[in-house]
Amino acid sequence: MRIRVVNPNTTRAMTETIERCAKAVAGSGTWLDAVTSEMGPASIESHYDEALSIPGLLAAIQRGEQEGIDGYVIACFGDPGLDAARELAGGPVIGIAEAAMHAASHLGRGFSVVTTLNRTIGRAEELAQRYGMQRFCRGVHACEIPVLALETDPQARKIVTEACREAVEADGSDAIVLGCAGMADLCEHIRDEIRVPVVDGVAAATLTVQSLLTLGVRKSGRGEFAAPPTKTYSGLLSSFGA
Repeated sequence: MRIRVVNPNTTRAMTETIERCAKAVAGSGTWLDAVTSEMGPASIESHYDEALSIPGLLAAIQRGEQEGIDGYVIACFGDPGLDAARELAGGPVIGIAEAAMHAASHLGRGFSVVTTLNRTIGRAEELAQRYGMQRFCRGVHACEIPVLALETDPQARKIVTEACREAVEADGSDAIVLGCAGMADLCEHIRDEIRVPVVDGVAAATLTVQSLLTLGVRKSGRGEFAAPPTKTYSGLLSSFGA
């Protein structure tokens, strides 16, 4: 099986981290790579960023379909463009927030999400409701580290770890969900430090796609997630049309 992880931002260093974490859990019979969006923001930290990240994400999905990719991971915790990507792809497409929240719901009565900036809390709460996870999600907390600083700030690991520890204590949670793909490589360290399950969405989504492909199931081609109707697009989006 062939799985592609798509980083919807344009920062290649982050893609490299994401790819390492995804490959660490992929099975021996799974071919996996990660790609960086060719257009869009350097990081996704607002609704504006998210909206402008979607054309690049969809272009990556289109290329994957031409190359015979079987399934995809969207490696941004806002799960941008998930529904549109599912229209384009023949196989499963899983967002990392979706996968991480579902995985964490199996590990106890409730989990806390630790994300980057305070302004992204509302999006995480909205996704918990969308995925039916509101009864498990006991709180969403920000560590106030910008996405790109996760790799450049020497204090990032310590700050994120302490934010996770404080979230568990404040919410009485049984698990932590890391609310950014850029935190993927911190998962094991944080788990060892705070002694509760810590779920990284990159790993969780990779294994979800792999499991669905192993089961031999693909997306439904009916109704809402059928291929989008062919039409002409103009301007900067002209390459997306017929």
